[in-house]
Amino acid sequence: MEERGDDTTFEKQSALFALAVADVVLINMWCHDIGREQAANKPLLKTVFQVMMRLFSPRKTTLLFVIRDKTKTPLEYLEPILREDIQKIWDGVRKPQAHKDTPLSEFFNVEVTALPSYEEKEEQFKDQVAQLRQQFFHSISPGGLAGDRRGVVPASGFSYSAQQIWKVIKENKDLDLPAHKVMVATVRCEEIANEKFSSLMINEDWRALEHEVHEDAVRNFGRRLSSILDDFLSEYDAESVFFEENVRSLKRQQFLSKALQLVHPAFISQLGHLRDKSLEAFKTQLEQSLRRGEAFAASVRKCADSTIIEFDKGCSDAAVRHANWDASKVRDKLHRDIEAHASSVRNDKLSNLKAAYEKQITSALAEPIESLFEVGGSDTWASIRKLLKRETDVAISCFSPALSGFELDQDTFDRMMQNLKDYARSVVEKKAREEAGKVLMRMKDRFNTVFSHDSDSMPRLWTGKEDIRSITKESRSESLKLLSVVAAIRLDEKPDRIESILFSRLLEGTFSISSRDRDLGDSGDPLASSSWEEVSRENTLLTPVQCKSLWRQFMAETEYTVTQAISAQEAYRQSNNWLPPAWAIMAMIVLGFNEFMLLLRNPLYLLVLFVVYLLGKALWVQMNIPGEFRNGILVGLISISSRFLPTFADLLQRLAAEAQGNPAPEASRTTHHVASQSFRSQVNSPNPVSSSVSSSSNISTENDFEYMSPQLTHRRVTQMEQEESS
Repeated sequence: MEERGDDTTFEKQSALFALAVADVVLINMWCHDIGREQAANKPLLKTVFQVMMRLFSPRKTTLLFVIRDKTKTPLEYLEPILREDIQKIWDGVRKPQAHKDTPLSEFFNVEVTALPSYEEKEEQFKDQVAQLRQQFFHSISPGGLAGDRRGVVPASGFSYSAQQIWKVIKENKDLDLPAHKVMVATVRCEEIANEKFSSLMINEDWRALEHEVHEDAVRNFGRRLSSILDDFLSEYDAESVFFEENVRSLKRQQFLSKALQLVHPAFISQLGHLRDKSLEAFKTQLEQSLRRGEAFAASVRKCADSTIIEFDKGCSDAAVRHANWDASKVRDKLHRDIEAHASSVRNDKLSNLKAAYEKQITSALAEPIESLFEVGGSDTWASIRKLLKRETDVAISCFSPALSGFELDQDTFDRMMQNLKDYARSVVEKKAREEAGKVLMRMKDRFNTVFSHDSDSMPRLWTGKEDIRSITKESRSESLKLLSVVAAIRLDEKPDRIESILFSRLLEGTFSISSRDRDLGDSGDPLASSSWEEVSRENTLLTPVQCKSLWRQFMAETEYTVTQAISAQEAYRQSNNWLPPAWAIMAMIVLGFNEFMLLLRNPLYLLVLFVVYLLGKALWVQMNIPGEFRNGILVGLISISSRFLPTFADLLQRLAAEAQGNPAPEASRTTHHVASQSFRSQVNSPNPVSSSVSSSSNISTENDFEYMSPQLTHRRVTQMEQEESS
């Protein structure tokens, strides 16, 4: 239904006639006219609806709106808008009393279809026109385009009916259709606006500005874009100045609205670049401020305020004079980004700060606690608690001022303080569990230290005077103290009876395997349990059963050390007891009385015996007889038998040489000495206790030999002096 022709009265009459006569009325509408007041024929439809209700009885007429030059906007979005406009027209017309509540569906059946542009999509346009043509061919079929066909007249009477309808329309004077100049202004102003919009889309200045803003923020963006829009608005005003004022203003506003929709994405891009730059500036300023040592919360506020001020300046520069676009959403997003980054940095700083103080606590507690566990005394846990409290207080006193710059809420502040205290406690608990894992090694080291050293920390020499039983008990007692210390965590100062139970059940009278086995069979044994009465499970490091098992293993592994000490003590006693028993001495006196008297009667025998004694003493010292027998009788006999003849011959040779005034060859003595030392090194055993005893005996015998041979010593000294003078 086009508003063409010079006679507007005829137009309104023909339009009303078409609605009154036809079953299907085709209304041709441009896609861009949907939602517009004039171009969409709203005034005309309003007048026609009003007169039709007043002049004719209701009959269903199909209004088929054909939308031409359809754009990319789906028909599903356009159709509701068009139907809503038709319903508004219907609701806004003045209805006679008879049809006051009559719905639109009683008079009209509204259908909407769309056709693409013939110039751009010719083939598709022809296909859809053909489909529309088929709908008209079958319009009167059930479900077709025709309405209910109420009041249909036969074909023979159609001519007369049409004449009467035209007569009624022609004699009616109340049809208030738009004036002709309004129609012309509407069409022409719309054409001008469309031309300017098309020119704007391909304008070089606009395309250049659009490209720049996609790459980065543009300086003076708002002023440049406003200038471009002003130019096109001025051109529109110049070409439409002689048309109807209201229509011209309406079309100008519609053109401006479309132009602003075109440039709005560029404006959003500009704001996006401003937001990104502002966020980066905030990050840089915050980092520099923190490097200068300023408080975190104060730095965040200062940097955020300056960043928002700069962003607002950028928004003012990007504002377009013709639009009242709101940048608050982008500004709010910048606020959220700033808060998110500040929160991330705060979390990192707090994590680093927490890690630094945790490392400080670890270094302050780990080694001292390990040292206290090594000592393992009765006051170990008291010392650990004191150390823990002192180091925790020191860390808290430094940690609290460090957190004040972050301005945390009280709950977060208290939670971080408590977390640091809990961490300090966990360090102690971790070290305690580590010590519990190696307590057996610590116990053996403690036992060997106490057992092998006296009160002055000097190594013990098992000379036979030491009370090995009491020393062993003392050593085991010290080891058992260490076991009782690491059996449980005692940071809460709660009393327990672990030490008394361990001492009463493990130390008292438990020196033999059989007695320990009897203890294990005791049904009332408090160590036959998996928990201590006064200690919770989370604070238990070693259960009673584990303590008993460790003690049995400890006893088995340290029993060899005690046996070795007893053996060394017995060996020392035997090596220093050369006299026969008293009964043997009495027997020799009684049985050797005759031989003794014989020696008194013949002094020559005494001389022979004296010479034999000297030779025997010399051989004793030269061959180191006690040293040879310290490794066993068999080894000693083999060594003496292999060395007796060479040593005896060497001794006689030296005596003969001294008697003649010539010293014995030194090389021969050296050769025999090296041979004897080599043999002894092959048969000696590495017993440290026996070695110390034999070495002391060896020294004393060598001194005795030198004391018994003063002439030989004098001759050696004289010979050395002569050699030096020569």
